Amino acid sequence: MQTLRAVTPQPPIATLLVQTESLRTSNHPQFQRLLEVLHQQIPRMSAHERWQLRYLDAYQASFEGDYANAETMLRDIIDHSGDSILMTKASAVLMNDMGSSKRYTEAFELANRLVADLPKMQDQLTRFQVLFYLSQLLKSAGQYDLAANYARDMMQMLPAGETSCKPQAMLLHVFHESHQLTSTTPELQQGIEICQNAGEPVITDSLWLIKGSLYLDEERPDKAVALLQHIAPGIRSNPNYYNTLYLRLKLAQGYWKLGEDDQAREAALDVLATASPDDVNEALRDAYEVLYHVEKKHGNVTAALSYYERYVAQNIGYLNDVSARTLAYDVAQQHMLAQKLETEKLSKQNSMLRLQQALAAKTIETGRLYIVLLLVVLASVIYWLFRLKRSQLHFKQQARLDGLTGIFNHQHFISEARRALHLLERKQGSACLVFIDLDYFKQINDTHGHAIGDAVLKHTVAISKQLLRTNDLFGRLGGEEFGILLFECSPGQGAAIADRIRTAIESTPINIEGRVIMFSASIGLASTQTSGHDLQRLCRDADAALYRAKHIGRNRVIAHTELGEHTKVLDAGNMGQ
Repeated sequence: MQTLRAVTPQPPIATLLVQTESLRTSNHPQFQRLLEVLHQQIPRMSAHERWQLRYLDAYQASFEGDYANAETMLRDIIDHSGDSILMTKASAVLMNDMGSSKRYTEAFELANRLVADLPKMQDQLTRFQVLFYLSQLLKSAGQYDLAANYARDMMQMLPAGETSCKPQAMLLHVFHESHQLTSTTPELQQGIEICQNAGEPVITDSLWLIKGSLYLDEERPDKAVALLQHIAPGIRSNPNYYNTLYLRLKLAQGYWKLGEDDQAREAALDVLATASPDDVNEALRDAYEVLYHVEKKHGNVTAALSYYERYVAQNIGYLNDVSARTLAYDVAQQHMLAQKLETEKLSKQNSMLRLQQALAAKTIETGRLYIVLLLVVLASVIYWLFRLKRSQLHFKQQARLDGLTGIFNHQHFISEARRALHLLERKQGSACLVFIDLDYFKQINDTHGHAIGDAVLKHTVAISKQLLRTNDLFGRLGGEEFGILLFECSPGQGAAIADRIRTAIESTPINIEGRVIMFSASIGLASTQTSGHDLQRLCRDADAALYRAKHIGRNRVIAHTELGEHTKVLDAGNMGQ
């Protein structure tokens, strides 16, 4: 006699698709299992359900970092599915993938199209997902106010089945990157509790990582390491690339600060093993810095030097990547403005043609009126063309200059310096590269606010300009770091100019609303006479001298020289102390 076993009925395919999509971030392993179940149901699916499954497959490829395969599927959905909701969701994921793969210009162009379509999006879940990816992309370009606004928009229109976890977490990430959080900020603990209650382990872990990072910033490595060790099992059970990478990085930094060198080395090497070998990012840069410090402390000079060179290369690459994101955002905004002006210009031209046709059969008196109107329209066209040209010129200037200080931005300074050094090498001229870094600048921002910090940066530029010649190159490399290329200048002359700048900065505090802000700068210098005319070598030597100036007490000038096979760092500053 056969035993009859109960078979659990499968839910309808449409219900299973919705259920699978809802588990993307809250339970990704279950998401993958349901995806396999759905693939077994393909013969029973309608055309629309197959497109929905293709979208989920594209999301999974994107989650795994297989952006090329994901893009093929996403573009197929956008071009052929005919479903406006799926097309919008696919566009949002594609935009996010372009940002992750450093195709910033394409990402922001697509972002502009999605922003333009926001008022027409009726499906609340689709709008929610688009706002999330827009906020994430704008955060990466330093557009913190816009990113925060999109996160707040998500919170005000939560779709059915969604909690405030994702928008709250996005807002906290924006605040963290714009230095508006501390480990005791109440909103941070509230966000962690909201996401825990919502069953979003990946997002919860990312917020715990913020708290651990803040503990490190506040010089509380014991608290940081204890927290990171506590959340490590959860991150391993819900693997996510960025959570895994930053868990290992923050552990490496925490162990280093606690003096546990072996654990710090192991965690930093785990970061290198996790990241792609050819990637450039902040995590890799900081991991190489930890390894440099550990090997240097233990007297492993060769290993320390190797790690330091990789740190410098990562730092330059990271700063270039930050500049590329910012420039891509500006280019996309400029293209949008140009398209708007072109549309308005064409509209004016069409109006002019209609007037010509309507007035063709009029009398001479009507013809005179036609001429007057024609001149007005022509003047309007010329005016809009003039505005377009002026806007393009303004953008060209913005692409060269730093928006806050008015001096060259990082990308243009590097480009001009490389060109100038090439010409100097041909005529056997000499130059000095100077790196300036303001001491304890983060404390100024934390104590007095970012507005005062910006005023200090502009004040520093104004002081430095007074001591430079008209042909010297001056640029902002990022944050509170500046670069100067002094032409036809020996190492001694360069050190003297650098020390005059240092002394002027130290002796010229800024007075804002009755508050006197004292600050100083550390300066590193490299000369073509010792480092050659290769910009990368000059940058590395100037950066090494700057690091030395910071390491031995700040508020001084260190000049880098090279004698034979041995590198010596000479104190050429701190004359005022």
